[in-house]
Amino acid sequence: MQVLTNGFVRDWQNRILNIHHSFLPAFLGGKPYHRAHDRGVKLIGATAHYTTVDLDEGPIIEQDITRITHRDTVEDLIRKGRTLEKNVLVHAVKAHLEDRVIVYKNKCIVFGE
Repeated sequence: MQVLTNGFVRDWQNRILNIHHSFLPAFLGGKPYHRAHDRGVKLIGATAHYTTVDLDEGPIIEQDITRITHRDTVEDLIRKGRTLEKNVLVHAVKAHLEDRVIVYKNKCIVFGE
């Protein structure tokens, strides 16, 4: 993870995207998939949002989830999570580049293709 300066983020407002698992704020810090597996979560997900000076609180552009079961290992969760993150990031970047995203307050309105 790279933490950006407040000035840099302000200068590039609504032009920097962040992608991460959707366990926040439940599983902060390192090894969230391990902690989620230990808790027996039933869904994992990914979120893409614009970066703001408030860490991981920017307007959400895209999200997705997948269901998991007790049969899934930590490695399965990590693999499925990475796939979700890639897909979510692709959709978010595509919407951004095609000017289909409007930010209003701390929300994104994303128009269809």
